[in-house]
Amino acid sequence: MTTAAPFGRALCAMITPFTEAGELDLDGAQRLADRLVSEGCDGLVLSGTTGESPTTSDAEKAALVGAVREAVGERASVVAGVGTFDTRHTVQLALEAEKAGADGVLVVSPYYSRPPQDALEEHFRTVADASGLPVVLYDIPGRTGTRIEPETLLRLAEHPRIVAVKDCSYDFLGAQKVLGRSELAYYAGCDEHNLALYAVGGAGYVSTVANVVPGRLRAVLDAFDAGDTAGAARLQQQAVPLIELMMSAGLPGTVTAKALLNELGLPAGPVRAPLRPAGREVVDGLLAEYERLV
Repeated sequence: MTTAAPFGRALCAMITPFTEAGELDLDGAQRLADRLVSEGCDGLVLSGTTGESPTTSDAEKAALVGAVREAVGERASVVAGVGTFDTRHTVQLALEAEKAGADGVLVVSPYYSRPPQDALEEHFRTVADASGLPVVLYDIPGRTGTRIEPETLLRLAEHPRIVAVKDCSYDFLGAQKVLGRSELAYYAGCDEHNLALYAVGGAGYVSTVANVVPGRLRAVLDAFDAGDTAGAARLQQQAVPLIELMMSAGLPGTVTAKALLNELGLPAGPVRAPLRPAGREVVDGLLAEYERLV
């Protein structure tokens, strides 16, 4: 059995649509959110890495939560990315997300400053104490420079509002240790691990690739839940070429997801500097692989 999934199983790390002038596109965000939920997403994670949170303002983040909440109603959970390298700022963003209608907050490890584990633990506890929302810890040491060690996760699991982990640690053994000794819901944050983590008790995934193929990724979990493990494996394997192109081709997933969404005529728009759009050759490759898969 999978761990209880507090925000659903199939979550999309949604891009943040911008207008061609680079402004926040709330209408586009609502249309995209509605499509994602209609095509199989149980929840949407806003203002994460894929949502370009480093280059959106506090006001834009709150407005995005409000608009998406309005669009999806109670059909899906809405989790707001609030993590920064500043504990006070993170607390402020969590409170604003709560006011705007979020169901939970995603809190990444403070980046650049690389705090030791005891300071990291205190950071997360302070944020969890500040609002009434459940917290998803985001462990992505490749971007933050700091791992949330398994023993730290186990201590944090004792907090009543720390309920889940988005796991991009690439430590499958560590994830299983925490799963076996806590009630934390584990969400795969790397699409190549979606089925593997689910099969050992994970709650599901928070996927960038789901921006473009939400139904195909959900089908993997559905097949597994139906007892068709061979079918689930086959569906996961079929998605691997697109996952690799979108997530491991030297460009951030934000860039490749927006490139594909734009090609498909769906809300996305440009990326904000310092990111740059994908070149034509990359876009053509992404589109060809997308068409092969669907």
